[in-house]
Amino acid sequence: MPLTYLLIATTTICTLVAQMILKKAVNMPAMRLALGEGPVPFILAAALHPLVWLALSLQVLGYVVWFFVLTREKLAVSFALSGAMIYTITALAAWYFYGERLTALQWTGILMISLGVMFVAYQR
Repeated sequence: MPLTYLLIATTTICTLVAQMILKKAVNMPAMRLALGEGPVPFILAAALHPLVWLALSLQVLGYVVWFFVLTREKLAVSFALSGAMIYTITALAAWYFYGERLTALQWTGILMISLGVMFVAYQR
């Protein structure tokens, strides 16, 4: 079981880091300029951007690890654990790295999701 939790944490971290890199990539001046020119130039610019490819590669790595999670744990439990972790650490990382702020109501929602996950994941 501890290995399963490590695998879930690994896939969650892959997702988090990929999203943080993707956020950085799409907010770069060249990408914002391409977005102003329309969806096709933006998609082409994204398809050629190395940070976008890095983010995609991390997502693929996370999916490969996820395959092993699915062989070891119930889907409802593993997905709930991963989801709760990703909501919480993404909010914290976005605050730390990008200065994003969540309202008290939004933090309450994250707390409620996390508590619900504890109930789903609890096993006697």
